[in-house]
Amino acid sequence: MLDIKFIRENQSLIAEASRKKRLDFKVEELIAIDDRRLGILGEVESLRAKQNEASAQIVSVGAEEKAALLVEMKNVKDLLQTKEEELKEIMKDWQKQMVQVPNIPDMSVPEGDDDSANAESKTWGDKTVFDFTARDHVELMTMLDMADFERGTKVAGFRGYFLKNAGARLSFALWQLAFDMLQDEGFAPVMAPSLVRREALLGTGYLPQGEEDLYKTQDADYLAGTAEVGLMALHMDEIVDSAKLPIKYAGFSPCFRREAGSHGKDTKGLIRVHEFFKIEQLILCEANHAESVAWHEKLLATAEKYMQTLGIPYRVVVNCTGDLGLGQVKKYDIEAWVPGEQKYRETHSISYFHDFQTRRLNLKYRDAEGKLRFVHSLNGTMSATPRLLVSLVENYQQADGSIKVPLALQKYVGQEIIRANQ
Repeated sequence: MLDIKFIRENQSLIAEASRKKRLDFKVEELIAIDDRRLGILGEVESLRAKQNEASAQIVSVGAEEKAALLVEMKNVKDLLQTKEEELKEIMKDWQKQMVQVPNIPDMSVPEGDDDSANAESKTWGDKTVFDFTARDHVELMTMLDMADFERGTKVAGFRGYFLKNAGARLSFALWQLAFDMLQDEGFAPVMAPSLVRREALLGTGYLPQGEEDLYKTQDADYLAGTAEVGLMALHMDEIVDSAKLPIKYAGFSPCFRREAGSHGKDTKGLIRVHEFFKIEQLILCEANHAESVAWHEKLLATAEKYMQTLGIPYRVVVNCTGDLGLGQVKKYDIEAWVPGEQKYRETHSISYFHDFQTRRLNLKYRDAEGKLRFVHSLNGTMSATPRLLVSLVENYQQADGSIKVPLALQKYVGQEIIRANQ
């Protein structure tokens, strides 16, 4: 959410942000509602002032004047009640509009309609080339009894899966390596809730636009698609100690996504599933653009170091305007090389938001001058499984169908080569 004063003073900038992000938001409609809100708010405040003035007078006047004041006060009270109801209804419309205002993308973000316009900024590692007929991850993991897709569908429905044996051990190993690396970077480990209230999703910007991709409970709570939601809401309605900034969390949680808009895409295997696990980097820092940019680059560097430690070839792309979320100022994706598809697939997203999320969540700190300010927020994937297993097993497959365990994971997995019946 942006400040309404900023919106009113920069209407053309908001309109341009909406156009760049390919959103159907009309800032003039918000301004019209805000004009009505301010008008009625002025009337309400004027009527309250009259009430206060009459209340002060009534104790010092005679009986006749008192009777007249009582009549006047009743009329004012009735009118005030009417205006307060009007204000309440207008506030509902105003709030609906306010949560749809897009954040301003950074000038360095390329313009485009969708992910096809994302700009490659760098690559790391050589694309894996085999001197044998390579298998995809579904065949490999089924053959090595690392996953069971047939029974996963039987138990969990479409896109269901079981990870077994070395498949499960590799997942645990990926998480442990991620946590060890993040601990070295000063991130505090947190197991975050997946079941969250609507306010947390509104605050992080996943609602109202992303409703169709969220699972909802019978109690009107939601299952989140990232630990970011719970971690950001952790300090909702708080004033954090500025001396503790930046706050750095490494959040782990099960994650859920309906994939409602992905009908027919990646229907087999582990690329696009309804239930998965993520370790998320999250930073709360001072309200300073340069600091946000610096931390954004640092989050990317940490995720890249993780991928390089695993030895998985990847590329980094800068997401175009049409591939940004409502609140993101800028986003990088890391895409891992998948030999079975002969293309890169996204494994990490790293974003910064300025105070877009914290304004919605009412998360502040007091600066050196004692002024209350909204902190800046950033987040980025560190490890998302089981998707990361896809590129790992395909890049490390051997001619005999076995899978070599990356050196960095061998101490966690307890073996160097994954073979059948292990």
